[in-house]
Amino acid sequence: MRRTTLAAALSAAVALTAAVAMPTAEAAPHGALRPALDAPAKPYTPPLPTTAPPVTRTLSPGVTLTTYTFGRKNADDFWTVHVFLPAEPDGRISRATTELGPKDTADRVAQALREKGFAPRVEEVRSPAYADLAAGTLGWTVRLGGYAERPDAAAELARVKAAGFTGDTRYTAQDGTDYQAPQKVNVIRVDFSRFHGRVGTEFGPTLHGTEPATDLVARAHAVAGVNGQWFYNDAPGGFYVKDGKVLASATQGRGAIILNDGGRSVRVDTIKAHISLQTPGGAVQEIDGVNRFPGDVWNCGGVGGDTPTEQPQHDFECTDPSELVRFTPEWGTPPTGAGAEAVLDAADRVVEVNSSRGAEVPPGGSTVQAIGDSAQWLLDHVHEGDQLGIRTRVSDGYGRPVALTPDTTIMQVGPTLVRHGKVSVNALGDGIIRFGTDQSFTYDWTNRSNPRSMMGVDDRGRLMLAVVDGRQAGYSEGLSIARTAELMRQLGAREALNLDGGGSSVMVTAADGVINRPSDSSGERSLGDAWVIKP
Repeated sequence: MRRTTLAAALSAAVALTAAVAMPTAEAAPHGALRPALDAPAKPYTPPLPTTAPPVTRTLSPGVTLTTYTFGRKNADDFWTVHVFLPAEPDGRISRATTELGPKDTADRVAQALREKGFAPRVEEVRSPAYADLAAGTLGWTVRLGGYAERPDAAAELARVKAAGFTGDTRYTAQDGTDYQAPQKVNVIRVDFSRFHGRVGTEFGPTLHGTEPATDLVARAHAVAGVNGQWFYNDAPGGFYVKDGKVLASATQGRGAIILNDGGRSVRVDTIKAHISLQTPGGAVQEIDGVNRFPGDVWNCGGVGGDTPTEQPQHDFECTDPSELVRFTPEWGTPPTGAGAEAVLDAADRVVEVNSSRGAEVPPGGSTVQAIGDSAQWLLDHVHEGDQLGIRTRVSDGYGRPVALTPDTTIMQVGPTLVRHGKVSVNALGDGIIRFGTDQSFTYDWTNRSNPRSMMGVDDRGRLMLAVVDGRQAGYSEGLSIARTAELMRQLGAREALNLDGGGSSVMVTAADGVINRPSDSSGERSLGDAWVIKP
């Protein structure tokens, strides 16, 4: 999901380290920690009910597209007014911004609504079990009214706001709890016993930029494609390896999909990556990032010095005042600013050292930008003519090395959905769970229904690219993360990973263009990168 600046809504949270720090079991408000990532949770619900026969067509020999229709509109679903709660127990109700909270806070807001003549409901929100976190209570919401149409709920919301409260409208089928809600799902399967092409990734003219998936598919002369990673400041957010070359930084410990041999070998795992720089004099320094703005660590989970946390936190911006960041030619024009930099040729020999940042990247070479204390380290230890050693170490969730060969593609997205044929969501380790007083992110992004994109492989070795539409009442509501994992297992995945979602969820074929219904009102969104199927 796209972010370009530090959201104002997070500014207070940044000051509260506890709101994003890794919790102890006692600190977890919605369940105890599970001891092992690979201890999968049991299935949460029955399979999604099929309400129309799947429709399958062939896009290319060995490549099929199947459209599934699950569930149906339930007459018991309705639009309602969702009243926001103050983040603190004694906070001002008129300035409330959180969507759920402790029961005492919900009860206080509900009582205030009753005193103004409204009839609110206080409802418990449960969080399901994940591979690394037990089920429990996420928080409590305050809602009122039930309406067949959204305009009626909006009119009631206006009355609520006029009475001194804040809130929004919600459609109950999108609460993420109804497995029978309508869903429209498109799945591309690539059978390599008949398909002789490759599955890989594509980005625009430069890595720092975005393009619609239709353009990315056309650029690759591909049969079809789906959206790929999250992107922040118009650049990939997470470890990205294309043809064996590291193009973007790792968020340590987040899920990733690893492809070799054009997609014929696929596995899902968690990834850590460390890149070090060594000078001829023996000085060694860790490179904090690749192809991102120095000091700006989206999703946190860096290699040290991230504030307020070094643990993964999805859609959250950490900062680090002292960093080394490497830029490759794929990025485009590097950022300028104070600090220092070394310009390296294709053999990693230093051709230039500068006391400010912004030099062009030589063909086949790189630049290493430094800010804060790292800038002085670079000026003290790196000199023109030096032959630097740059070493990359990548490991999986078991600590085993991951080789980067010319046929290796890695895209870190997440969370993991299916591992070894069983539902296994690494929600805590992947940073899609928040802790602290404001649970709105976990509620909206993880628990509630949203459009989702997924990638996996089935027992027959067929690669799967899937998109479920969402936020479209009565047509396709979308899925929670837990139900997304269940869907992928239902579709036959033995390994599966969540991709970027929301308004970015899009599936494209060369013949038809966009074949799903993206949730943005403007239609197809520009993306940082995409998965493409090349004949």
